[in-house]
Amino acid sequence: MGDIEAPNSNRPRQTVLLSILPSKEFATSRKGMLLIAEVALSFVSFVCFAASIAAAFVTVPLVEFLAALFLLFAYSTKFNERFKGFLWPLMDFIRCVTASIIFFIISIISVSRYVDGSSKAAGVFGFVATIVFALDFYFIFNELANFLKQGGESNEEPSRQQDEFSDSDSD
Repeated sequence: MGDIEAPNSNRPRQTVLLSILPSKEFATSRKGMLLIAEVALSFVSFVCFAASIAAAFVTVPLVEFLAALFLLFAYSTKFNERFKGFLWPLMDFIRCVTASIIFFIISIISVSRYVDGSSKAAGVFGFVATIVFALDFYFIFNELANFLKQGGESNEEPSRQQDEFSDSDSD
């Protein structure tokens, strides 16, 4: 009786896995690459801080990892387009600004005060994460500034307008 379910048992697992992963279009976009880099660097930084003497700093990379992972999921599944309750670009901008400042501070402290190798590695990955988060908030700021210069006439978010604008330029 269990043979009826056996041939189809692998199929639902593949569709569930594919529904969680970001689409190829989003993963190759600028925003997708930045979010994937933020997730990866925050996770590596978290692991390095967890293994170091500077374990008190483990909270920041963990929170930023979860926030970047949530936004990666939200943008890749277009959750931000279905749920208009938040100002997504503003929320993303504030997240990137705070992450870059805090990563910069804890990276300086972990490199200067602690002597173990994992603290130094966490500091180096934190500096790289600072640069990635700073790039992200720079691009978000430019999109928001262009949106505000246009007077905010459209109902679409600035990130969607930028994608449409860049598509029309390539034609």
